[in-house]
Amino acid sequence: MTEPVATEVGRDFIRDIIQADLDQAKYTEIVTRFPPEPNGYLHIGHAKSIALNFGIAQEFPGRCHLRFDDTNPVKEEQEYIDSIQADVHWLGYDWGKNLFFASDYFDRLYEWAEKLIRDGLAYVDDQTQEEIRLARGTLTEPGKNSPFRDRSVDENLDLFRRMKAGEFPNGARVLRAKIDMSAGNINLRDPVLYRILHAHHPRTGTKWSIYPSYDYAHGQSDAIEGITHSICTLEFEDHRPLYDWFIEKLPVPSKPHQYEMARLNLTYTLLSKRVLTQLVRDGHVAGWDDPRMPTVAGMRRRGVPPAALREFVKRIGVAKANSVVDVGMLEFCIREELNRTSQRRMGVLRPLKVVIENYPEGQTEELEAINHPDDPSAGTRKITFGRELYIEQDDFMENPPKKFFRLSPGNEVRLRYAYFVKCTGVIKNEAGEVVELRCTYDPATKGGNAPDGRKVKATMHWLPAATSVPAEIRIYNQLFSNPSPDASNFAADLNPQSLEILSNARIEASVAESNSTEPMQFERQGYFVRDKDSTPGKPVFSRTIGLRDTFAKEVAKG
Repeated sequence: MTEPVATEVGRDFIRDIIQADLDQAKYTEIVTRFPPEPNGYLHIGHAKSIALNFGIAQEFPGRCHLRFDDTNPVKEEQEYIDSIQADVHWLGYDWGKNLFFASDYFDRLYEWAEKLIRDGLAYVDDQTQEEIRLARGTLTEPGKNSPFRDRSVDENLDLFRRMKAGEFPNGARVLRAKIDMSAGNINLRDPVLYRILHAHHPRTGTKWSIYPSYDYAHGQSDAIEGITHSICTLEFEDHRPLYDWFIEKLPVPSKPHQYEMARLNLTYTLLSKRVLTQLVRDGHVAGWDDPRMPTVAGMRRRGVPPAALREFVKRIGVAKANSVVDVGMLEFCIREELNRTSQRRMGVLRPLKVVIENYPEGQTEELEAINHPDDPSAGTRKITFGRELYIEQDDFMENPPKKFFRLSPGNEVRLRYAYFVKCTGVIKNEAGEVVELRCTYDPATKGGNAPDGRKVKATMHWLPAATSVPAEIRIYNQLFSNPSPDASNFAADLNPQSLEILSNARIEASVAESNSTEPMQFERQGYFVRDKDSTPGKPVFSRTIGLRDTFAKEVAKG
């Protein structure tokens, strides 16, 4: 994947519409909303909507509401409500006093439903869900009127009130709008407004036995709140005529307009809530906040900075046509932000012991290491150097190819911040595996430079054996190995290499002792963050992202 070139992001068609409305004095205040369903965790696609709606409220004179579409109590939980609020705040946005729920409007929505019945625009239907579906028709064939469509107003009111009173079982009846069963837009073919659902609601308890549909509750909630620009994704474009029909037929206090934009689609990623839920339920991941998940909670746990997500959303822009964004764009934004903000530390992921034979036994010294190469204000730290060290296993080869410049028998390299060292011996176990190296060091090269001007071709990170701390390192890759995973059979596209656990890694003592949740760069390895699974005796760090994009190459190798 090629890294994208940074470009200045211009205005989009939504912002152009808003500016035109302000120029024409159509509104004095712009009001947007983010309306999540509390039936799961937010994902990166929601982050795009959050950044757009809250961003508009910041850029123009206005405000953005956070409104939960809590119209299906069977799937809603307080856990999801809490997580959504935490995610929005973490992304850097705040709704202030403008926190609302569709359930706030249940009484008014019910009153308006009775008005539709009295106006002859709604009726109670006794057909089953399957019968209604079959009678709705197709894109090329009109639907068929329900045998209950011509019930009298009085009978419909009586049945609807009895539905509300809880007299009928789930699925026995629904309330439908009476529009046009031959309409070219299937959404106008007498859509369901209310269904019977005997379930405990997180906010209203058992007060209601009927609940409004999304199409009925959504637009009217916008109108009650005075939303000026109701921004949805393109799959709701065909619902807009229904949205407008309700606004026209009901005595709503305002007349919002719905606008549609392209949803976010990423390579190697599925954002279907059904798929994400199944990934959790089937144990393919460790939960909604598993760092491999495209959820906001998962990315936060993985150490992705909120500024990187905001920059990513800004770069991809807001368009009218659906497209697929290369995940490399997201990764570029993450690397760019972490490179700018993350302090540097050293971690050895796959340790190989080194004994420096000409370094005095029992002696140690403190060397100075910089915390950020581009930020002098970040200061320095001390690292203890001694006779026994750890280096990466991959930094040594007993029989290296020509272009291998790291440590090998007889070859000299630089240990970062320390000395030049040369390999003089190799110790193996019974299986013939290299388990320890013997080296010598040049005391004249302290700080990593030779006074005689000789050069080495490799600089390697290291850690002292005595004071470094064991740690578990989790290496995360893409959850799917297919750039276009199949949502209908997603398990077949799961990447078996999406998680590698290194249980014997070593990290600097100061890193192990710190409870900081800020990501850091382990030099030459990538960006890492302390995981919530850490305990006082066993720190756990997760890799946020590598220093370079190697995943695409690994996939190509098979």
